[in-house]
Amino acid sequence: MQEMNLRNYAHIGDALWELFVREYTVFKTNNLKLLHNLTTERVNSKYQSEMLIYLKDFLTEDENEIARRARNCPIPVARRNNQTEYRQSTAFEALLGYWYLNDKERYKEITEKIRLEFFSK
Repeated sequence: MQEMNLRNYAHIGDALWELFVREYTVFKTNNLKLLHNLTTERVNSKYQSEMLIYLKDFLTEDENEIARRARNCPIPVARRNNQTEYRQSTAFEALLGYWYLNDKERYKEITEKIRLEFFSK
């Protein structure tokens, strides 16, 4: 597979994360407001930043390098209030996109780890 820009991996990772969360929340309630709240609790830079922190001990050297490079991407002016959180979130999304496009088994392994730790309760 051809190497892709880290922002493109993050773009795919953002969509994957939202779908992952929605697949979980859609079975929790029929109330649209509650459904929205359950989803937005997990689809935001703070939560995604926490996911990267959780995963740090499970990452390979190459994956840590991808995360490091993604954290160092320039960020939009509107997101500069909490740069650290936004950068961590971007790194998490980039990893998801990278795994999904280049290593589906690793993607499944990581998302299952997250599902068991944070989504089975």
